[in-house]
Amino acid sequence: MILEGVQIIDWTGFLVGPVAGSMLGDLGAEVIKVEQLGRGDPLRGLQTFFGVPLGLPQGRHAAFEHHNRNKRGIVVDLESPEGRKVIYRLVEKADVFLTNFRPRACAKLGMEYDDLRPHNPKLIYARASGFGEKGPDNGLPSIDLIPQARSGIMMASGEPDMPPVHISTGLADSVTAIMLAYGVVTALLGRERNGQGQMVTVSQLGSMMALQGFVTQLRMFPGLDFPRHDRNTPSNPLYNYYKCQDGKWVALALILERHWPLFCHALELPELEKDSRFENIIKRRENRQELTAILDRVIASRPYSEWDRAFREADLIYGPIQEIADLPHDPQVIENDYMIDFDHPNFGKVQYPGFPVQFSETPPSLRMPAPEFGQHTEEVLLENGYSWEDIAVLGERGVI
Repeated sequence: MILEGVQIIDWTGFLVGPVAGSMLGDLGAEVIKVEQLGRGDPLRGLQTFFGVPLGLPQGRHAAFEHHNRNKRGIVVDLESPEGRKVIYRLVEKADVFLTNFRPRACAKLGMEYDDLRPHNPKLIYARASGFGEKGPDNGLPSIDLIPQARSGIMMASGEPDMPPVHISTGLADSVTAIMLAYGVVTALLGRERNGQGQMVTVSQLGSMMALQGFVTQLRMFPGLDFPRHDRNTPSNPLYNYYKCQDGKWVALALILERHWPLFCHALELPELEKDSRFENIIKRRENRQELTAILDRVIASRPYSEWDRAFREADLIYGPIQEIADLPHDPQVIENDYMIDFDHPNFGKVQYPGFPVQFSETPPSLRMPAPEFGQHTEEVLLENGYSWEDIAVLGERGVI
């Protein structure tokens, strides 16, 4: 695997940092998850999420399983000098130190970049925050909903006059995790070329702004804006979504003029193509409410399966609007291993989300489930030069 041999110390909590660590673990990195003695990752204590129970049999935790796969876990008392010395010793051999705890927590426990760098000048120190390392709010706590709110996406989504829209739970956390993993891999490449360690930082606010791409850029130019999409009066009725006879929805993304005759042919409405109200994209915009109403009626006359065949034959840009529960049954998801089977030591054969990035020669893999609390403490310490006697003393002193 492409990151085989890379060792990562993962001192993270909840979602952003843990998911970045598991992504790097999927690519072959050896990820050692560090948890505070007596408390552990705060996520372990989260019993429900939006009313959904997270507990699994045998004391396992649904979200923790996803966020911490492909890791070994150790427990250390980071509040004690001896516990910090354990981490410093691990850092000597590590390539990356990963965290999403706030700067003041890192400073309090001696886990800032300047604390770790003397033990390994080539260390990549990677931290995710809510709002960036600088500015008046750099130390504020943050979780998914807040950067969604602050980044503008909640007001850019939905239809005009709607209240703010909370996009899928975990979106800001997930995209920040991706950015953090991206930063780590880039820094590792840089170190390979120039031999330098460095600090890498990302934030939820910056990641959510980047996620919106050119929509964010558009608003920076004078007089330009990107309005909310109104399904009943879209600027382009062919870039919209419609309900089929069987209750399923189909999304259309027909943005080129050449799509119009192909679309009319697929609808079996040749007269629509020649209708002077809709003969070009400008006319269709002027008469968008009328065309949308026509398409609502026409598409509601057949089930999705029939439109799927017709639009596929016409080589149109379209797709079904699915629920997450549909994804494990989607043939594209199955064929591309976007959901994978895994033999879990506690639950037997289960499915996990797969790998969005594929490599022809060094494919990612799911090798182990999330660690139980402190499951690999002794194993990791032995690999880093501690003797059984040393480990016994640390245990007696309450360090591990």
